[in-house]
Amino acid sequence: MRYHNITKDDMLNGDGLRVVLWVSGCVHACPGCHNPVTWDPFGGLLFDCAAKDEIFAELEKDYVNGVTFSGGDPLYDGNAVEIAALAKEIKEKFPDKTIWLYTGSKWEDVASFEAVKLSDVVVDGRFIKAFKDNNLHWKGSSNQRVIDVKKTLQTGEITLHV
Repeated sequence: MRYHNITKDDMLNGDGLRVVLWVSGCVHACPGCHNPVTWDPFGGLLFDCAAKDEIFAELEKDYVNGVTFSGGDPLYDGNAVEIAALAKEIKEKFPDKTIWLYTGSKWEDVASFEAVKLSDVVVDGRFIKAFKDNNLHWKGSSNQRVIDVKKTLQTGEITLHV
């Protein structure tokens, strides 16, 4: 897996103060995407132990609420397995921290992915420039959904995170 950046003290990509891993690789290529540099799966840096240690060092801080996986697309074929493994390790080491995951895919197509099941919140759907709204919380366009994963898996009906 490759990544472009690790953002610290982020308040825009999920509840509270977060560390964000911006992975490389995305097939959606949404026009107007805020991060097209991450589309190339061969761009950026190799995700190695040093990168993981950087994320874990942030998660050790009491005031950091959790991690957000974005990009690119964490569920891109070249990322999904490693993101799931990383999410599992984070859940084991930091059970009180939340995991948010942004994907251009629809919930209905990715609900069975291990990385999704390990997440607390998934923001799904392609960014659609015509539906862009700067007043939306945690998403770029009104077609996207901010999904509470646990409640959705329990009920079988999509439950939005508020």
